[in-house]
Amino acid sequence: MLSSDFCRGLVSDNENDQAATGDAFETLHFIARKRLARGLLTVIDATNVQPESRKPLVEIAREYHLCRSHCPHLPERLCQDRNQDRPDRSFGRHVVRSQTQDLRRSLRGLEREGFRHVFTMSSVEEVDGAEVVRQPLWNNLKHEHGHSDIIGDVHGCFDDSSITCSIGLLKKLPGFLSPPPGGSNLRGDLVDRGQRSRKAVRL
Repeated sequence: MLSSDFCRGLVSDNENDQAATGDAFETLHFIARKRLARGLLTVIDATNVQPESRKPLVEIAREYHLCRSHCPHLPERLCQDRNQDRPDRSFGRHVVRSQTQDLRRSLRGLEREGFRHVFTMSSVEEVDGAEVVRQPLWNNLKHEHGHSDIIGDVHGCFDDSSITCSIGLLKKLPGFLSPPPGGSNLRGDLVDRGQRSRKAVRL
């Protein structure tokens, strides 16, 4: 987990030094890119209740084809009480109120900003029980095993010549009539361009 407070402490020796916030987020973004380039699970712990503060993170996430948002949307009173119990923070109640209002406004537009999945948690129990897990990209098929057959360049065509050719190829596949152990996966450019993608996939 990458914490903006921790990064603020890295660059200034004081996690509460707000004057170091700019440098702290530059550091956080740098480390996030390095982790994502290595394929590591990366969680950003920062308030980010305004679109302009989320924008750099969305851009980084897009570079690596991943963008999810976990939003603890807890009652303002609870946030105020917890903030009062933090001896190292001295900002007033108006700051928490402002952040809560910004978060409430943001929730409606997170998907438009580029977040593919938004998880809103509205109770302490939901927050305490939350678990961050990896989800493979849609084109990551490493979990599939067994026999694969590849037919290229169908591209949604379904005229007489393409169908005759496709059926001829299919009949030559080992798994056409009796799938091999472990199943069979048909791959290839089956859709787009042509006008009969649905029929091609159904075949």
